[in-house]
Amino acid sequence: QVQLVESGGGLVQVGGSLRLSCAASGRTFGSYVMGWFLQAPGKEREFVAAISWSGGSIYYVDSVKGRFTISRDNAKNTVYLQMNSLKPEDTAVYSCAAKQVGSVRAATGYNYWGQGTQVTVSS
Repeated sequence: QVQLVESGGGLVQVGGSLRLSCAASGRTFGSYVMGWFLQAPGKEREFVAAISWSGGSIYYVDSVKGRFTISRDNAKNTVYLQMNSLKPEDTAVYSCAAKQVGSVRAATGYNYWGQGTQVTVSS
């Protein structure tokens, strides 16, 4: 079992930055692929970024490339999402998730989810 708790969301102006954190419980955190997803009101959950257990493979949705950076610290059981140059369309609830096998971009492949943290970008 892995329990995930996100933090770091909030209200920020256009062009601002936020750093989301996802703290995981469990001794096997280092064996999981970790992903970040967003869900805007009335919309489906969307893939944002993912990172392999070693950090050697990283994936982003095209809309955040060059603006967001995913990283992880296995010693701290934590994965991060640094969000820069934020836009109003980034407004959503951001959730982290963990998985061991399968596609990193598909939400259905993730076994464990956090409760989410709200990010609101004001114009």
